[in-house]
Amino acid sequence: MSAPLTSEQEQLLITYAFEAIKGSYSPYSKFRVGAALLTPDGKIIRGANIENASYGGTICAERTALVKAASEGIREFVGLAVVSDVPTPISPCGICRQFIREFCRLDCPVLLVSAAHPLNPNPCKEPAQGELVTRITLGELLPLSFGPEHLAMPREGQ
Repeated sequence: MSAPLTSEQEQLLITYAFEAIKGSYSPYSKFRVGAALLTPDGKIIRGANIENASYGGTICAERTALVKAASEGIREFVGLAVVSDVPTPISPCGICRQFIREFCRLDCPVLLVSAAHPLNPNPCKEPAQGELVTRITLGELLPLSFGPEHLAMPREGQ
């Protein structure tokens, strides 16, 4: 079972997610997103959304961070923060939820952070709508999910 994030870990993840948003390439939607992943040994991996004129080639911030980490051999995480430029905390899209599921435990803490958060160096002008940080687990984001362990289950015809 994953331990809850400490206040220091939460602040670190949020700070790095806001740092990551600076790398967003979003000329079409103008909707910037940043993500930061925390490894068990305390390393932070950042990612930003990268859009493409074909739209289908676009990659979200969460998947950018996961791909960067996985391609370097880092495949275990204990926390994730997601930020944007809007006052409402935003949630990962469906494909990102499934992608996160590949590498994170269902009890992995996920922080959905308002752009009005005081750790944002460029806070939005509008006040936060709701909480500054929504704390949720991956299992709550993706209930009844399909994961790698399901592929290991015995099946007829094997």
